[in-house]
Amino acid sequence: MRWRGQGSQEKERWRSADSNEYNNPPPGWPPGYPNRDLAHSAPLQQPSPTFQFACYPARTDIMSTSTAAGESLSTMLGGSASNIKVHKTGLGLMLLTWVPNPVPDEQAFSAIKAAIDLVPTNEKLLINSARFYGGDENPTANLELLARFFTKYPELADRTVLSVKGGDAGTTIRTIDCSPENLRRSVDEINKALDGKKRLDIFECVRVDPKIPIEQVMESLNGLVKEGKFDHIGVSEISAESLKKAAAVAPIAIVEIEVSPWSYEEETKKVIATCADLKIPVVAYSPLGRGFLTGQLKKEDLPAGDMRLRFARFQDEAVAHNQKIVDALSAIAQKKGVTNAQLSLAWVSSLGSHIIPIPGSSKAHRVQENFAGGNITLTEEELENIKAAVEDVGVKGGRYFGMSKEQEGLWG
Repeated sequence: MRWRGQGSQEKERWRSADSNEYNNPPPGWPPGYPNRDLAHSAPLQQPSPTFQFACYPARTDIMSTSTAAGESLSTMLGGSASNIKVHKTGLGLMLLTWVPNPVPDEQAFSAIKAAIDLVPTNEKLLINSARFYGGDENPTANLELLARFFTKYPELADRTVLSVKGGDAGTTIRTIDCSPENLRRSVDEINKALDGKKRLDIFECVRVDPKIPIEQVMESLNGLVKEGKFDHIGVSEISAESLKKAAAVAPIAIVEIEVSPWSYEEETKKVIATCADLKIPVVAYSPLGRGFLTGQLKKEDLPAGDMRLRFARFQDEAVAHNQKIVDALSAIAQKKGVTNAQLSLAWVSSLGSHIIPIPGSSKAHRVQENFAGGNITLTEEELENIKAAVEDVGVKGGRYFGMSKEQEGLWG
């Protein structure tokens, strides 16, 4: 269920850049929602000069919107986790470590804690990691960061549901090995890195292994669950047909696929529909188009070694073309009175009550901005305008390296 945005009907409630306090919440503040005083988190700051918003500053005030009393911005997980209620927006963790210059622990901790603090106490925050989110030098760096976070904040472990992708061979994400031996190795490495500080709630195979029937892979994961290695099974970048086969053998808690206004393929639609039929939530990664759809990102600002510099949509010709999409989305966002990021997240959320976007950021104030985006309701006209903004221009470049889906392990 989604909160209804009050938009212009509500007086503006801005938080100044130099203040640590929020204004009082408006009437209709949902029961059980946490206090908006996030003094322990990093204060909101103005965007840096090289990353100006395309329309307005961060609109965290939209978090004050609500529906009828008692309704909440949440969804249930699927399969064996169907008794677990999670917040409708989750947190992707890749940007905390798999970047050329990872942020210090203090900043990373502030971003994670800001997200947890925005979730009502009767819900959990879905946090998403991977065995390889540290790159080649230290693949498990992201998990080790989480171990340090939960060492500092052990009381927050039960406020989160941790999903971790694995099943990769070595450190190369495009080499998939879902053999029973490698799955066990992958899970053991994850648990070792977590050091007992946080339970591995959900394990996902990062891609579908074309060499092994999906039913056999699910049987292997069922066995690891029975051994107590982790609690629930997830899948990633899976086709609708493969998902049906997997769900017939194992209880699937989540399905992780890429979803954003510029990543909405026919197979995306089929998977979303199949998940609705099977009562499995869709975890939508890269809902902001790897930052491009925010209108803040310039290719020249990306540091050497940033993986996006290798992606097809970030090549010069593609950037120039795809900027037209961003410009059109910026106009819609400006008219709505929200940021580009919030517009994209509202669009992703509009695709179904079972969609959980997982935007990532290493900055607490960006986390707060992103979570506000999940509270926005788009009108039918706005949805049509967003669709037209993308389709009229057309997206240039594939989602990854411009190779075939088989080579990139997509929609297995």
